[in-house]
Amino acid sequence: MAGMTADVGVIIAARNAERTIERAIVSALKEPEACEVIVVVDGATDRTADVARACDDGTGRLQVIVREVSHGPAAARNLAIAASHAPWICPLDSDDYFLPGRLGRMRAETGYCDFVADDLLRVVEGRLNAAPHPMIGARMNLPACLCFEDFVRGNVSRSNLPRAELGFLKPLIRRAFLAAHELGYDETLRLGEDFILYSTALALGARFKILPPCGYIAVERSTSISASHGATELRNLVAASRGIEALRLTPEELAALRVHRAHVAAKLALRDFLDAKRVSGLLGAAVVLARRPTSAPYVVTTIASDVWRRRAAHGGMAEAAAA
Repeated sequence: MAGMTADVGVIIAARNAERTIERAIVSALKEPEACEVIVVVDGATDRTADVARACDDGTGRLQVIVREVSHGPAAARNLAIAASHAPWICPLDSDDYFLPGRLGRMRAETGYCDFVADDLLRVVEGRLNAAPHPMIGARMNLPACLCFEDFVRGNVSRSNLPRAELGFLKPLIRRAFLAAHELGYDETLRLGEDFILYSTALALGARFKILPPCGYIAVERSTSISASHGATELRNLVAASRGIEALRLTPEELAALRVHRAHVAAKLALRDFLDAKRVSGLLGAAVVLARRPTSAPYVVTTIASDVWRRRAAHGGMAEAAAA
């Protein structure tokens, strides 16, 4: 939309991101719609803060806030929001980046909406020049308006498909909606904080639109928090999900929320099974699994699938070596 005022505050939570933070910040500062880029360096032990400050382009839009002790990404984002004055908030992960024009394309579609997201474009770190893969792709007919039930069910991953949870989305968020409902990221969480914020907002009546890809590049790395969550993070997410039940939900919405929570509980059972196996062997792991019979199918099928993939990969390497 030509002549649109710059009114988007890009918020970046960063911890030990010295290798990627410049890419993220520079991509945000290149967006004419970005009136602020606020980086919260959350207990980094590397040069993240120095690299971030060096990205200053002289426009006065970059602010770098340093916390000596890590309080987690949710707390860092809340601090960035509090420091921002922009009418629209846009989270950006410190290892991701925008393609040129992303904010403009999305801002032109906000209209009456409170949240406007676009399908993520996924690439693998080290292969950034390869063609990106949309996260949602053909699974949804975009653009689309999300309701609570569809969003929550859209965060239940399937073992036979790549991960495509809608909680990964990084939308433009209307500040006025957050303020009216006193909403922010749940600081007890280091996993699923986006899911809890978005689902709570939808339960409170937020209007949430998803667009086809506009240019958010999500860089997949094996060391990301979402790829290596532990038992504590999963337990906290289950507890936060229970809190949403206090809101006025329809029977269908409540059923969807409980399906998602059972899915997270199954992941927790798998984590506890693996931890028990490492400490106490198969017998100790079997005892843990026996206490959670409803999660047993997920645990067994996930482990079996992982074993099959490892054997297939090993077989492929053996064939290549023989050739």
